[in-house]
Amino acid sequence: MPTETDRRHLAAPGRESSRVQGGMSMAVGSLPHRSVAAAVALSMSSTDIVTIPSLPKRSPAESMIAQALVGLDGVTVGQYGSLAIDLARIDPLAAVRTDLEHDAFAGFRGFLAAAGDLVGPVKWQFVGPITLGLALQRAGVPASTAFDVAVRAVRAHTQHLLDLVAEALPNCDQIVVLDEPEFGAVMEPGFALAPDVAVDLLSGALAVIESVAVAGVHCCSEADLSSLIAAGPRLLSLPAHTSMVESAGYLQRFLESGGWIAWGAVATSGPAPHSAERPWKQLCALWCQLVERGCDPALLRQQSLITPECGLGTHSTDLAERVLLINAELSRRVRDQASATRFAFGA
Repeated sequence: MPTETDRRHLAAPGRESSRVQGGMSMAVGSLPHRSVAAAVALSMSSTDIVTIPSLPKRSPAESMIAQALVGLDGVTVGQYGSLAIDLARIDPLAAVRTDLEHDAFAGFRGFLAAAGDLVGPVKWQFVGPITLGLALQRAGVPASTAFDVAVRAVRAHTQHLLDLVAEALPNCDQIVVLDEPEFGAVMEPGFALAPDVAVDLLSGALAVIESVAVAGVHCCSEADLSSLIAAGPRLLSLPAHTSMVESAGYLQRFLESGGWIAWGAVATSGPAPHSAERPWKQLCALWCQLVERGCDPALLRQQSLITPECGLGTHSTDLAERVLLINAELSRRVRDQASATRFAFGA
């Protein structure tokens, strides 16, 4: 069982410095900018935990699916992100090449070039094997082959990117989050994988990360939290929805075991908030309900990060900046002890 000190710090394995503190702000990843320099500047200035951006509006090659298919034989990504499959060339055992000079990694490359002096935690994200496998299956790859290719691609790319970030940013602890929007459908009848198989595939991808960095999972849909937790992430990144209350017991055990939760507390779908007031009230109300169901109020606050619900790549740059400003204000409130006490006592 982790000690209180262990739980309260989100640190990469073997690293004692640059630890993350509860309530810090973080982004989900994608930004709407077409200028790499402008996106990097916003990423460097808008959150406590600096996030390496992806820029799908700048180029469809930077969408999470297209990015993961770089260096795979038998798969061609079209100008607008469509996939063309040559089944004769698809080989789950073939080597995967991560070309940082490819257009798919322009945001990543630009960030590393600009952030060499950065000290502190840095976060980046990559598509997970379930979501990538489903994309390949829908494009015409047989299911068994699609998921074998997806797992190998995710593991190979994340390992290479981990090494590149470590070399370029030697003073930064890495937080790496696998983006799994499709995991929300794992428990539905007719899903392409049995739930235990999906959990195993995700767990295998996280294993590459967890030996050298904090390994997390982001799911922007309502997922079965017990299955997500079973995959073994140290960090869960989820929209702060009231549906989480039904999983309070799983969340409490996750927190007790040293897990952290990145609360997607600023809406990125539907009406955008104009201030922090509504998101703050909603987050406090959710935490109150979780406390009533048995979650420890101190762990909820101490092992929390604050993020937008999802990436900002489809929005305008003005809206992205506003969302990140509200996100920063929520983070400040969470870290304020007096405000945090309110939800602890159900006020």
